[in-house]
Amino acid sequence: MPQPRGFLAIDVGNTRLKWALYEAPRPGAAVLAHGAVFLETIDELAEGDWKALPEPAAMLGSIVAGDAVRRRVEEQMAAWEVVPRWVVPAAAEAGLVNGYDHPHRLGADRWVALAGARHRALADAAAGGSAPRAALVVMVGTAVTVDALDAKGRFLGGLILPGFGLMLKALEMGTAGLRVPTGDVVDFPTNTSDALMSGGTNGIAGAIERQYRRLAARAGHAPALLISGGAAVKVGPTLEVPFEMVDTLIFDGLLHLEASRRAAKPG
Repeated sequence: MPQPRGFLAIDVGNTRLKWALYEAPRPGAAVLAHGAVFLETIDELAEGDWKALPEPAAMLGSIVAGDAVRRRVEEQMAAWEVVPRWVVPAAAEAGLVNGYDHPHRLGADRWVALAGARHRALADAAAGGSAPRAALVVMVGTAVTVDALDAKGRFLGGLILPGFGLMLKALEMGTAGLRVPTGDVVDFPTNTSDALMSGGTNGIAGAIERQYRRLAARAGHAPALLISGGAAVKVGPTLEVPFEMVDTLIFDGLLHLEASRRAAKPG
């Protein structure tokens, strides 16, 4: 019988489950397989995407979708001996300090993304022979989060605002006649579709740029701006500050947290 191998990272958001099997539990490890499914189809994973997957030796996940969804994911892993483990934000871990008033109430996805950003800050500093930079960590999904991380790895706090879908639903529910096709982002919209898309995009971009300026003033240098999430491609082109699109930010964070936990174990 084949021996378990690899490290399974799972990111369960409000809409989709994304997963990746890595060769080893460390940042930069090779990806052996990966995929994504909508939450409605989680129950098909064991007989679908995961049926031919080598049994992982370890697993760590981030979930914001609630306990019922978590149990459904774990049921799909029942044929494996691997123990499901899910990230719970801590007061401090992996070079991060959690500045939230109640650290454990911070969303797991935000904590993991901050871990990914911290790993990148340390790696960039080591490569360039310089001190780590502060970072603004943005995830654009069902909701949008804009989180500030200082140069020493302390989470300073962040914003939560509705994503594109929630903005449009709120306008549809609260007004008449706004059920229109998706529009484009333009400077001066002359139709309702473009006005809605431009308004939502500029609202999100404005929040990001405002927090960027605040963090730059506090840090005394231009912070790294890292953007991730399914709808990040809509926001990025509208920003007037330098940014980097990082599709793997959650997975980077899971790898960084796992490697840090293993390094901290005695022996």
